[in-house]
Amino acid sequence: MRAALISVAVAFQFLTIVPPPLRRKVSPEELGKSVTFFPLVGLLMGLLLFGLHRLLSAVFPVTVAAAILLAVWIACSGALHFDGLLDAADGLLGGRTPEDRMRILRDERVGAFAVAAGGTVLLLKFAAMGNIGEAGALIAAPVAGRWLTSMGVVLFSYARTDGLGRDMKDNAGWPQAAGATAIAAATLGLLAPSVGIAATGAAMVLVCISAWLLVRFTLSRIPGLTGDIYGALCEVGETVCIVTLAANWAA
Repeated sequence: MRAALISVAVAFQFLTIVPPPLRRKVSPEELGKSVTFFPLVGLLMGLLLFGLHRLLSAVFPVTVAAAILLAVWIACSGALHFDGLLDAADGLLGGRTPEDRMRILRDERVGAFAVAAGGTVLLLKFAAMGNIGEAGALIAAPVAGRWLTSMGVVLFSYARTDGLGRDMKDNAGWPQAAGATAIAAATLGLLAPSVGIAATGAAMVLVCISAWLLVRFTLSRIPGLTGDIYGALCEVGETVCIVTLAANWAA
């Protein structure tokens, strides 16, 4: 139980702006085991968005409420995943060689590809939040996105020889993938009756397809995944999920 609680604390410390619950350096083993609880972080983040949606919708027009929710959504993680998306867009779409792309991924400057990718994701999320018929979609999307991150860590090779991503990859395995999947499946299963069983199923199918396409493209450009790609997987998963659920309700 103590080990599980430490893993939960590490997951929140790594993925959110919550003040660090552990006042010490996190070990590589603890970082790897925390991968199990990434979808749990998404669940609690989604519950926050769900509550804010109820409150804001009673006070503001739909578009204003959606804009505030989007800002909170990004702020909850300190724009960690969004920054990964921007870096991934510049790195994967730029450069002539894998070495060039790996160098660009480390570059903190933002290029045209990053602006285009980031703007598209923000617009899609904003538009979707203005059209969801059931606020449970705001819980499903963060869970789906962070589940993809867990799967990306466990299932695919890592491109770098050091760093936090390397420590996480080396210490996360099938038990973490199974735990993350169980948390995500339980959450989405509970949400499905209200959000829509068919819509939830369709959303997860499209989430998996989009992740597979992103990973395949990544591996054709660089020798493995990186921390930035993990962030991009999360953003893509969130966006595809909430857009699919919004399409269902709009129809």
